Formats: sequence, C-alpha cells, structure tokens
Amino acid sequence: MGAPRDIGTFVVWDYVVFAGMLLISAVIGIYYAFAGGGQQTSKDFLMGGRRMTAVPVALSLTASFMSAVTVLGTPSEVYRFGAIFSIFAITYFLVVVLSAEVFLPKFYILTIFPFFWKQYLELRFNKCVRLCGTILFIVQTILYTGIVIYAPALALNQVTGFDLWGVVVATGVVCTFYCTMGGLKAVIWTDVFQVGIMVAGFTSVIIKAALIQGGISTIINDASNGGRLNFWNNSQNPLALDVY
Repeated sequence: MGAPRDIGTFVVWDYVVFAGMLLISAVIGIYYAFAGGGQQTSKDFLMGGRRMTAVPVALSLTASFMSAVTVLGTPSEVYRFGAIFSIFAITYFLVVVLSAEVFLPKFYILTIFPFFWKQYLELRFNKCVRLCGTILFIVQTILYTGIVIYAPALALNQVTGFDLWGVVVATGVVCTFYCTMGGLKAVIWTDVFQVGIMVAGFTSVIIKAALIQGGISTIINDASNGGRLNFWNNSQNPLALDVY
C-alpha cells in the first residue's frame, strides 16, 4: 500500500464561507419572521400562504433530497459498485410522477398539507391508523435527521478540527432557528440559497478533478478500465454488483 494521503484542512476562506452560510440562513429566518407582517396564521407559517412560485419550491425540494447522506454517500456508492447506481434514478422518476399526478391533487382538494399526510389516514381510515402512522413517522424522522446532521458534522470534524458534537449542536440550532422564525418561506428560500452553494461546490470539485487528472476523458477512461461504467447487471446474485 502507498503512503496515506494528507487530509486537507480549512483555510481562512473556507471558514468564511462556512460561517457565512450559517449566518445567511439565520438572517433569512429573521427576515421572513417580520416581512409582510410576519407569520400571522398557521397557513402562512406552514404553507407560505400558498403564494410560493414553482421555481423556489422545486429548488427547495431538490435540496431536501440532497442531504449529507446523498452528497457523501453517493460518490462512495458509485466508486464501490459502479454506475449501476444510476438505475436508482428510474425509480425516482416513477415515484415523482405518481406522487404529482395521483396523491398531491387529492391532498390539494382536501386542503391537506403534504407534511400532514397523517391527517388523510384519519379521514380514510380512523384515528388509530393515523396514530400509528404518526408514531412511525416520528421514529423515522428522528433516526434520519440524526444521520443527516451527524454525517456532515463528522466530515467537518475531520477537516477543521471542530468539536464533533459542537458542530452537531450548532447546525441543529441554526436550522431550528430559521425554521421556527420564518416558517415555510424561510425554509424554501434557505434551501434555494443552499442549492446554489452545493452546485457551486460540485462544479468546483468537477473542475478541480478534471485539471488534476488531465481532463474529463481521462476520468471516464479510468472509470471504464476499473469496471465502474456498468450501467446494467441482470445477475440474480446479490454479490454480483461488487466490482472487486
């Protein structure tokens, strides 16, 4: 094995960007807490007054599906098992179309906010089913949120030396702050801002990698030679996806 490569550390501008992201997110929450008279009704707080346009909502949904689990986990998953991971996009497309064309119109007619789909369980079945759905959703959300916050905190701990649990608490406090202050509007516009940061980060990584490796074509050739461009595998063996 070769000598281990040094792990990069934050420089001044990295700290500035990180602090700026947290600060701008908090400011967005404060702004929407008071803009236009603030969040005067539950409809304003939970549904943005039903006045949000398609583009920011779409970007917000994109950000919601691009958690730290996606950003950190997907590259390692593709490196480990290859491009067959892209099959995952087909199921996502089917789920999105089904949700948009079948479920959401029903929720809209019943004036049920999608976050409160448990209310539909009571309307369709009974209170017991709604309670079971609520309990399962709470457990799932707690477990998922813990992983989503812990993963980037661990990454930051490795490259900055920040205390691991300090990062967890700081991230959680800022997110809770802008959500409770500004409601759904703050959540959506914060997500729009964060999507911009993520896309800029992805673009920077791609450009830097291409420069280091000598071009995109070199990267594609290396992936092909390493057996990572396996877009399809119909083997029934669950271990057949392993490229090693």
